[in-house]
Amino acid sequence: MLDDNLLPFSFPTVERKKVTAAFDGGRITSDGGVMLLAAVEKKLGIAERLASLIADPRNPLLVTHPVADILRARMLAIACGYEDADDLDHPRSDPGFKLACGRLPDSGSDLCSQPTVSRWENTPSLREVIRMTYAMIDTYCASYTQAPRAVTLDVDDTLDVVHGHQQLSLFNAHYDERCFLPIHVYDTATSRPVAVLLRTGTTPSGVEVRGHLRRMVRRIRSQWPDTQLTIRGDGHYSRPEVMAWCEANGVDYIFGLPGNAVLDRLVEPVADDVRVRRAGTQVAVVRRYCETRYSAKSWRCERRVAGRIEATTQGLDIRYVVTNITAGSAQWLYDSLYCPRGQAENLIKLHKTQLASDRTSCRSALANQVRLVLHTGAYWLMLKVRDAIPRPQPLAAAEFTTLRMRLIKIAARIVETASRVRVAFAAAHPEAALFASLARCLQPAGP
Repeated sequence: MLDDNLLPFSFPTVERKKVTAAFDGGRITSDGGVMLLAAVEKKLGIAERLASLIADPRNPLLVTHPVADILRARMLAIACGYEDADDLDHPRSDPGFKLACGRLPDSGSDLCSQPTVSRWENTPSLREVIRMTYAMIDTYCASYTQAPRAVTLDVDDTLDVVHGHQQLSLFNAHYDERCFLPIHVYDTATSRPVAVLLRTGTTPSGVEVRGHLRRMVRRIRSQWPDTQLTIRGDGHYSRPEVMAWCEANGVDYIFGLPGNAVLDRLVEPVADDVRVRRAGTQVAVVRRYCETRYSAKSWRCERRVAGRIEATTQGLDIRYVVTNITAGSAQWLYDSLYCPRGQAENLIKLHKTQLASDRTSCRSALANQVRLVLHTGAYWLMLKVRDAIPRPQPLAAAEFTTLRMRLIKIAARIVETASRVRVAFAAAHPEAALFASLARCLQPAGP
C-alpha cells in the first residue's frame, strides 16, 4: 500500500500554469466496478455454496474471516485482474473491495490477507474438492430458468505450463513443456462454463475421458433428466471408449476424426471430382461434402463419418467428423454442427488468459483444482455482467479485458458517514449511463 506521507510532485506546465499532484485524494478506489460484480455474486450465491462444502474446524467465536468471505474476496479480485493470492495485500484495505464484501469502507475491518487465502486454497480434502467441482456444474444447471430441450457441450483441453514440480505436472513432447492439460467444458451457445478439471500434462486417454464425461453427464441428468445432450470435441476425443459409452447412454456426439488411407480411399470418387472441377474452372476454392460408413479396427461397429473435401491452389484438404447423429446432411453436420466448436477456443482464452486461470502454481494438485473452481466462479461474475448489457450496446459482445477496462477499473470516491456510505464515480466516465442501468438491474431481489 502507498505511503500516505509521499511528498507532492509535479507534471509539465500547461498554459503557463504549474501542475502539481499528490496522493492525498482520500478514500478513492480504482476498482469501483467491483460493486457490479458483488451484486452478481450475491444473486448467484457462489461463495456461500462453495463455503458450505468445506469443513471449517475453527472456533466460530474467534473467526474474523468466514470461509464465504475469503472465497468471495478471492473471486472478486480475480475478476478485477488480481490474479494471484499475493495480489490481495493491497485490495484487502481498498474501500471498494471492502464494501463489495459487505464491510464498511472506513470503520469495517480489512479483508483477509494472502496467507489466509492460500491456507484455504490448500485446506479442502479430496471429497470436498470433488463437491466444489460438482457445485460448478450445479451453477451451470441453475443458470437456466427451466431445463432446456437440448444442449451441446464442447470439451477440449488446453496447455497450462508449470514452472516447478507441482503434482500431476508432466513433460509433453508436443508442446515441449512441463505442463498440465486441464479439460474445459462449455455450453458454447451461451458461453457458460460447465466444468474445468485439472489433469496431467499427457493427452487424455479414452478411458479417462469416458470417466469424466460419465460423472459430468450423471450430475447434469440428475437435474435435467429429459434434456438431450450432445458432446462435441476434436480428434483427441474420438476414442472408441467414449463413443461406445455415448451410444450406450443416449448421448449424441460429434468428434473430429483423424484421416487415414482407408478413409481417403472411401471418399476418393468425390475427392477426384473436386480436384477436376477446380483444375477445370481455375477458381480459388472448390468444396464438397460427403459421408460414408467406417469402422476402425478398435471400433466394435461401423459409424457415420462425414467429410469436407476442399481443393485450393495449395492442394487438396480433407477433414472428417464421426457422429452417432442420424439426421442432417454431411454439410450440415460439418459446417453447422461441428465447426461452431471453434468458439470454445475463445471461451478457454477468456478463462485462461483473461482471468489467468493458468496460475496453477500451488504444490498440491487439490489446491490447484480449487483455484480452477475459483477462477470459474470469477468467469461467472464477468459473464453475468456482460449478459446484462443490452444487445445494441457494443460491450454486449466484449471480451472480459474490455469489460474490466470500461466497467470495472473505474475510479470512485467512497465516503462513510454516520448514517450511510456514498460512492461517487467520476463524472466524466464514458459508460456512466450503462453502468447505472446495470447497477439497477443486477440488484438481487429482496432486502
